[in-house]
Amino acid sequence: MNEVTTARTYNQNHIPREHTPGRRRVSIYVSWSYPAEAGRNPAELDNRFSTMTEVRRVTWPAYEDPKWSEPSRFQQGIAGSLELFFLAWVPFQQFVEETTGHPVPVYQRIDQAGFHTPLDERVLADTDTLFVFGLDHMITGQEPSPGEIEALRAFLGREDARLVLGPHHDVGASDDLTVREIEYCHHGDPLVPRQQRFATYVRGLMQGLGIPVENRYGLRPAVQGPNRIAPFSPVRDADTKGWLDGVTNFNFHQHLPHYAVTSDAPDIIHLLARQPIDTSRPHPFIEAGNTEFNMFLWMPPSGERAGDVLLADSTIFSSLFGGDESLRNFWRNLVTK
Repeated sequence: MNEVTTARTYNQNHIPREHTPGRRRVSIYVSWSYPAEAGRNPAELDNRFSTMTEVRRVTWPAYEDPKWSEPSRFQQGIAGSLELFFLAWVPFQQFVEETTGHPVPVYQRIDQAGFHTPLDERVLADTDTLFVFGLDHMITGQEPSPGEIEALRAFLGREDARLVLGPHHDVGASDDLTVREIEYCHHGDPLVPRQQRFATYVRGLMQGLGIPVENRYGLRPAVQGPNRIAPFSPVRDADTKGWLDGVTNFNFHQHLPHYAVTSDAPDIIHLLARQPIDTSRPHPFIEAGNTEFNMFLWMPPSGERAGDVLLADSTIFSSLFGGDESLRNFWRNLVTK
């Protein structure tokens, strides 16, 4: 691992942070098995991350500095592209630490050394706001245990608790290869295979906790300039806690999930932001009459659940996809409101 990753990633040796009123402790939990992801066969076209060599080829010359391109300095397989995630989360971690006064640990479900960190009291007792990034490929079989679901339910029984779920996209779910090709041409990212299905772990958490949401597709958002995402359509009346105060847009990513609400029951979950789609590129979701997709949702406290649950894609917290003052306002709201 590089020095930044080592400095910013904590598991078993994490030192608990002092709980101070008004200064929220924030943690990130990455739902993948690092060995399962890094060990995928590059000859398999679907359901894996790109190798670093593929990243360099597609984004040339962005990663041609020797610190990225020399095999003796940076891994060139899938593990190399996974390391880019850790580097890209550092600006978010630094921003949150400057805002809250607390460092932000990153836990991996199974890390580089094979250590398993379940999402239980060892993580949750030291956390007020927990981000769960659903970046596990379904093929790796990351299922939450009943004990983890119960631990999260107990965590959400705290009035100050906040759970931010970020299940990533679900590209190519159809068995029809023609439909997969249409989806691929819609998002236009050559690094994403025709089928790339994520977030078994977060889906399991949502099912266990009764969160009626499912991540679907990988939709290309509309833009208002080169790699600059168009403003979202806010539902301000439903945003009674001000999560989107000072926020007009997130950051651009070529394939974002639609967070489909799967319950008709009123007031269970509030849709706070819809993102316009790039309708110039065909997609089955567009053909069904949609011009926007669900980007940001909130489940207010209800019944025995005293904490908030929010859904926002993990790419919103990654510097790989840019950022501006609007995005930083969003980060600030999530960790201070």
